[in-house]
Amino acid sequence: MRKPTALVVDDEPAIRELIELTLTRMDVACVLAADLKQARALLQSQTVDLCLTDMRLPDGNGLELVSHIQAHTPQVPVAVITAHGNVESAVQALKNGAFDFVSKPVDLAALRSLVSTALKLRDKRQTEGRGATQLLGRSPAIEQVRGMVAKVARSQAPVHISGESGTGKELVARLIHENGARAENAFVAVNCGAIPGELMESEFFGHKKGSFTGAVADKDGLFQAAQGGTLFLDEVAELPLHMQVKLLRVIQEKAIRAVGAQRETPVDVRILSATHRNLGEMVRAGRFREDLYYRINVIELRVPPLRDRPEDLTLLAEHILARLAPAGKAPARLAPEAATLLQAYGFPGNVRELENILERATTLAEGELVRAGDIQLQSTADADESEPMTGPGAQPLGKQLGEVEKEAIRKALEQARYNKTAAAKLLGMSFRQLRYRIKKLGLE
Repeated sequence: MRKPTALVVDDEPAIRELIELTLTRMDVACVLAADLKQARALLQSQTVDLCLTDMRLPDGNGLELVSHIQAHTPQVPVAVITAHGNVESAVQALKNGAFDFVSKPVDLAALRSLVSTALKLRDKRQTEGRGATQLLGRSPAIEQVRGMVAKVARSQAPVHISGESGTGKELVARLIHENGARAENAFVAVNCGAIPGELMESEFFGHKKGSFTGAVADKDGLFQAAQGGTLFLDEVAELPLHMQVKLLRVIQEKAIRAVGAQRETPVDVRILSATHRNLGEMVRAGRFREDLYYRINVIELRVPPLRDRPEDLTLLAEHILARLAPAGKAPARLAPEAATLLQAYGFPGNVRELENILERATTLAEGELVRAGDIQLQSTADADESEPMTGPGAQPLGKQLGEVEKEAIRKALEQARYNKTAAAKLLGMSFRQLRYRIKKLGLE
């Protein structure tokens, strides 16, 4: 493989020389430009693997170069050099597609870490999409998520993954990690709502021996565990306000201070976050800091609910049934009437609820065929008006499901000339199950 090449764009000769010297020691070749015009010409005439550009240039700014590279060679990661403390320009660069940013005066250790991470994307292109995690489905909604994952995996920008409970937000976070430059390092997932408030700072940043009662030894926190990799903050909306302040500082300064420590320690961690709550509404209500919201929500990726991708239901069910099958045994199959029953259901708990339903069904099923009678759904005809609706003025999903069941049972009874034993066979359920449903649905 040829030696990697970096394009360095800065109007200050001293900065160009400093960066060139640092990268040359990393065995990275450099081509230098003093303005946008020279940079564009070099991009046309040479193959580069990385671009480092100052934000302020004589004939424009670094954001223009970020946009140019995104339009013509999006596989080339671009890092921008910003004035210290200029958070707004750094965030805007990330939104425009920049890989990462570094502040002036340039910290050489941070620069070396950034360059090493960016150059790993060259190797990732050879194995893209071969990670252990898979996002199943062929629906347009899931294809859109796949496209977004591929795009944000090339960046170091914080990504906020939104969506209802059970849609697979952690799976999407793992996909971003596995398809990015940090895949060889740790992916650390933490449920922010599961950590007691008094232990939160120690859990995130670690502590020094003797810093509080019970601190009998030094302990690393989640940020240290994720060093060089990705920290996934699930249910980030559950963070108390005092921790929101500390998290914001870590993101801005890229450094942490362990409880009881005298000085900060640099950290190199990519932050991904998720919640099923509406963070925008929480900001307006004063329950979530606006400045933190804009730092973790540089890019938002929405995971669709299962009801918005009904064409994926069969594929997901087959995959879950295969996973649930005991070793050495063929996976269970869905009978047509069982598949119809699932298609009519709204899945307020999304993919997680589908997994639970199928796990119960395979336990109840006799043999390898899951029938309608084995499917136990949460919402039936006795559901109340608080259930999810499928559209304006629509009936609650449980009531819709009850009507589907009623119609199926009526047709089976008519076909069997009201012989309940024969009707039960047509429906793929036992006589006892049919009798129970007839009574529950008021069909007697």
